[in-house]
Amino acid sequence: MPFDRIIGRRIPGWLFAALGVPLLLATALLVGRALTGAPAPAPVVAAPATAGPSSPGPSTTESVPPATPAPADLPVVTYDPAPRGFPADPAPADTRPLSEGARPNGKVAAYDAPGGRPLAFLAPTISDVRLTVPIVERRAGWAAVLLPSANRTVAWLPAGGWTTVVLRDQIVVERRTHRLTWLRDGRAVHTWPVSLGLPGQLTPLGRTFVLGRTPPPQDVYGGVDIFALGAIPDDPDAVPTGLRGAHIGLHTWHNDDTLGENVTNGCIRLTRSAQRQLLAALAPGTSVVVVDRLP
Repeated sequence: MPFDRIIGRRIPGWLFAALGVPLLLATALLVGRALTGAPAPAPVVAAPATAGPSSPGPSTTESVPPATPAPADLPVVTYDPAPRGFPADPAPADTRPLSEGARPNGKVAAYDAPGGRPLAFLAPTISDVRLTVPIVERRAGWAAVLLPSANRTVAWLPAGGWTTVVLRDQIVVERRTHRLTWLRDGRAVHTWPVSLGLPGQLTPLGRTFVLGRTPPPQDVYGGVDIFALGAIPDDPDAVPTGLRGAHIGLHTWHNDDTLGENVTNGCIRLTRSAQRQLLAALAPGTSVVVVDRLP
């Protein structure tokens, strides 16, 4: 697998420079990796969604579109690019906190609309990491969630088969000012400078989320664990060949010389101390929104 090809042998320093300092995680970066390091505080788990999403609740007179039975042979969303056909995120630049996530208890069918077509399954894990996807909208008996392994795309889940998880944190990244802000319960906790994607490999705009974390594959990552996000490069062919199929990462670097610059292959790079604080605080499913600039 691509991850084995990348870290099965040490990459010499000159190659990093030749590739423009590749900062994307390899396709299977989370495969076979349990969550490591100081674990994030356990998220608060609300009541299971077996009776349907509860807040904000639908009107008592609003009918619930029925869910068409999903064929057993639908694809399962994995670390590879997600199946196509799902709708666009209705508000990709919305910076309001997403305070709830959906955690599949088993394979959950994902639809293109409430009562629409089932297109894929969301599994309880992706690459052995427990999956939590932020909820962006609720309708009668249905919830729209950010789709993993896709950019600015949502899937609709019917009630049942998943648990509602409370999400307290949010990350907002501004591309023009190269600034990352960590918010908890809607209030800013800390702001740091970051390095972002270089021209042609810009850090993707829009809402995504923390998929999971993994140990650093090389010393250049500063010896600090890496967050893999649900987002992928907007132009997968623009990244170096060895990084094709990769996800966008949130991580540190062995030095801070290029903070505030566009030098990465799309990833978000910040200081080691900042990354350690986020690793101790953020739970899987935490929303991340990248905008050009806040108003």
